[in-house]
Amino acid sequence: MKIITDEHCTGYSSRGHPERPARVALTLTRLRAQKELPIEWITPGTVADAILLRAHTPEHLARLRIQKDFDGDTPAYEGIETYARSSVAAGLEALKAARAGETAFSLMRPPGHHATKDQAMGFCFLSNIAIAALHALATGTKRVAVFDFDVHHGNGTEAILLPQPGAAFFSIHQHPGYPGTGTKNIGDNCFNYPVAPHTPREEYRKVLSRALDQLKKFKPELIAVSAGFDAYAHDPIAQETLEVEDFHWLGQELRQAGVPMFSLLEGGYSDELPELIFAYLKGINGK
Repeated sequence: MKIITDEHCTGYSSRGHPERPARVALTLTRLRAQKELPIEWITPGTVADAILLRAHTPEHLARLRIQKDFDGDTPAYEGIETYARSSVAAGLEALKAARAGETAFSLMRPPGHHATKDQAMGFCFLSNIAIAALHALATGTKRVAVFDFDVHHGNGTEAILLPQPGAAFFSIHQHPGYPGTGTKNIGDNCFNYPVAPHTPREEYRKVLSRALDQLKKFKPELIAVSAGFDAYAHDPIAQETLEVEDFHWLGQELRQAGVPMFSLLEGGYSDELPELIFAYLKGINGK
């Protein structure tokens, strides 16, 4: 499998912020030490403005260069535009690998699924997964499904993909919870599966299965996965119940859809994140 990453993405931080460099650094250490999965390591390149502008306004791209915090959760880190663009570029590399029939995972930060067309929020600056989906549609793919299992609703992805022919969005997330959206389906192509806090893991699995069944009915040519690991029982900023083996199971289920797919890291803030990612990677690789 291919993992797209760049250790430079650990170069920004804010004291006490849950979206911290160790998320990627410790996962890299874990994956380099394991012997079960053969990994080809890929470094992302750059991304043209024209690709970003399919999802974002010119004003938003300019705003990323201004050293003023976006909100209380989303500081204006020095150089954040460069970090965010690299995260997008990694997603595009993962898309390229999936189209070539390979399993691909983008292990980068910042995440992206809360970033809207014109607003950075929720630790996210550019909508990595939506940009990749729109690029796929613009370059020959007819039907793309985005499957978002982060514990928080992918409000940015939804807002960007809502009017897009050929795109469908499926989000399974805690509600009530940040950002407070995703309580019902929107339009003809955005499907939401809110889950109450502390839902037993067996029930949570059933919701994930229902969403996957609906995704399969869409008959996508490509699946783009917003892979957030914060529905884990011991995640510090959510109140859900999934365990390590549930992420392995979910990887297996996605693999069994039989459609080319790629995954981008979104949330997941526990110290066990490396093990959660490794379990998911084994699942999508049939291990």
